[in-house]
Amino acid sequence: MIVIQDVVLRRGAKVVLDNASVTINPGEKVGLIGRNGAGKSSLFALLNKTLSEDKGEVQIPSSWRMAQVAQEMPDSDESATDFVLSGDTALEEANNELKRAEESQDGMAIAHAHLTLSDLGAHDANSRAQSLILGLGFRPDQLMNSVNSFSGGWRMRLQLARALMCPSDLLLLDEPTNHLDLDALVWLESWLQRYTGTMLVISHDKEFLDAITRVTLHLEDAKLTRYGGNYSTFEELKTQQLLLQQAAFVKQSARIEHLQSFINRFKAQASKAKQAQSRVKALERMSRVAPVAGTADFEFQFKPSPSLPNPMISLKSGEFGYLTGGVKRTILGDINRSVLSGQRIGVLGANGQGKSTFIKTIAKAMPLLSGSIVEGKGLRIGYFAQQELDVLSPEDSPLMHFIRLAKEIAPQTREQELRNYLGTFRFVNEMVSQPVGTLSGGEKARLVLAMIVWQKPNLLLLDEPTNHLDLVTREALGMALNQFDGSVLLVSHDRALLRAVCDEFWLVGRGVIEDFVGDLDDYQQYLLAEAKRIKELMKQELAAKDNPPYRGNSADDSSVVTSTYQESRTKSKKLAQPILDGEIISAKERRKREADLRNQKKEQSQPLTKEIKSIDLKLSQLTAEKAGLEAQLIEGATPNELASIGKRLKEIQSELEIQENRWMELQESLENT
Repeated sequence: MIVIQDVVLRRGAKVVLDNASVTINPGEKVGLIGRNGAGKSSLFALLNKTLSEDKGEVQIPSSWRMAQVAQEMPDSDESATDFVLSGDTALEEANNELKRAEESQDGMAIAHAHLTLSDLGAHDANSRAQSLILGLGFRPDQLMNSVNSFSGGWRMRLQLARALMCPSDLLLLDEPTNHLDLDALVWLESWLQRYTGTMLVISHDKEFLDAITRVTLHLEDAKLTRYGGNYSTFEELKTQQLLLQQAAFVKQSARIEHLQSFINRFKAQASKAKQAQSRVKALERMSRVAPVAGTADFEFQFKPSPSLPNPMISLKSGEFGYLTGGVKRTILGDINRSVLSGQRIGVLGANGQGKSTFIKTIAKAMPLLSGSIVEGKGLRIGYFAQQELDVLSPEDSPLMHFIRLAKEIAPQTREQELRNYLGTFRFVNEMVSQPVGTLSGGEKARLVLAMIVWQKPNLLLLDEPTNHLDLVTREALGMALNQFDGSVLLVSHDRALLRAVCDEFWLVGRGVIEDFVGDLDDYQQYLLAEAKRIKELMKQELAAKDNPPYRGNSADDSSVVTSTYQESRTKSKKLAQPILDGEIISAKERRKREADLRNQKKEQSQPLTKEIKSIDLKLSQLTAEKAGLEAQLIEGATPNELASIGKRLKEIQSELEIQENRWMELQESLENT
């Protein structure tokens, strides 16, 4: 097990850990949470021996093998497969041992090396490495591409695959989801759920933490607190703890006030002096309960836009893709869609299907290949790029970015106003003059958000806006988007944000954009089926030597062309003819059949959905009433009131169980329709 005992850790003048103690048992999967800057990465450095404690002791079994994702950008001419394969350090050493034995022609050493390689699973190591690479979103034809041929985000995926390749007893993951799409995230969750060692993960993705962790460590005020359960359980326990602490503080404050009042009144009276002195000593002995500190959580809101055109944009026969060497590479074709005022649309799709290409084209960061995009009068677009530096200048400061913005939009704005505004986004003092290239990922993302809000947009195009954002900023973003009066197109792997913000989903895939009927749980099932389909198609394409796949720059999903649209496009520029249940049909016929199936399913599920909504409302009412009664218990109640509250709580609990059982039955029936 891992034992951290009375550890003090300092980074410069800052105390990161102050007499912190915690025990982590073998096989536990632990989420390490805390605000940005609290010291989570420093704790990882303490565990991997990069840092040493100033006081106390950290015990990790000496036999444990440790693996973690290297934070530096890989720079290698090795193939993706070889790079990931070398992450298995034991296998690498065994291969080196075999080479040395063969060079010395030592028969015993050669036999020993072969035995070691067999024990380490050398026979299937190559396929295991490639399985990790494919699971994280790469195409089969990229397996032998050099590491340096990929963009930064894709190279960091290779670093993650390399860490997963290494056999380990302790796995340390620091924000492993930052460079992943939702399909790769789903795959990673599945892999980590099967991991048998001890794992610590730093993440700001609530649903990811809920899916893979069963213990939560909270790092706050240089103290480590262990909670049994995932992140949602932590939130519940923390809330209850704060309520009890505040109730105890209020009760103790009243007691202190009463004692102090007695002391003040009678300390001068000889007859009462002894009693007053007794109360003074009682006050001195009292262990004070701290009040619940008010946290200055980060908040912001979008300012009302001068106009709300409807529709915001209309796409007519749009063809989306990119030009390379004067040749068009189409990813999406014949797109006819409109974004209406007030719509909140989640853009879904497996990796490489064209989500970022679609968003970039609407944002005018890429040209539309053909067709038209008609903008509503007064349209103002706020665009958050997946790679923040696409819209930031690394050498310029946050203030310089805003001065440049002000010259274009509001030349009369004074510099002090810009400084004050930046302060609301936590850019204070020397940070306003710091080069953007030296800022952290979270600070860059916050700067882009600040620039978007300042421009008063009425259409938001957000491509993975939560990368590098901590939980506080993610929650602030979700709240701001829910209050935003314009329209939103959101691409994100943060399912909590998608659930909180989006009212509908568009599915990007197979060369088209369609409405997605279902929720995010349905979408995860779709992703698994789609990943299997794409892998089979790519294997077939690689086998067809007469039609080699295009190999381009992997900067974003516009270069990861997995859609059958481009490969099987006809000369007459009609959409590709997909295969459905063994029958070759047109895209129009396929969409018609799928729409008919969706309508049939919707008709069958309507009565069930209606009853589920009714039960959801009833559950919310019962839960709210239960919370209110429990609050009364904390605040204090008379014996008669206690009896009444207890009786009602029992009734509510019984009714909750009945309603929840019925809800489960209906959900099961709905899934089977």
